[in-house]
This record gives sequence, C-alpha cells and structure tokens, in this order.
Amino acid sequence: MKKILVLALLVGAAVVVKRKLDEGKKEQALWAEATDPVERA
Repeated sequence: MKKILVLALLVGAAVVVKRKLDEGKKEQALWAEATDPVERA
C-alpha cells in the first residue's frame, strides 16, 4: 500500500512539474514573438 501511495505522489509531482515547464515555454515563446526585431522594408 505504501508503494502505491508513493508512486501516486511521484506521478502527481511529475505532472505539476511538466505543467510548470510547459507554462514557462509558452511564456518564453510569447515574449520571443513580442520582442522580435522589426525588419525595415
């Protein structure tokens, strides 16, 4: 029973970390797009 509980906690923590990383990547992509250099015609 303890092994299942520990496994569930590890999976939950992994999901939280994955979401935070994805959120950070989205934020970085948004800033990269917003701060792209403007090319003059």
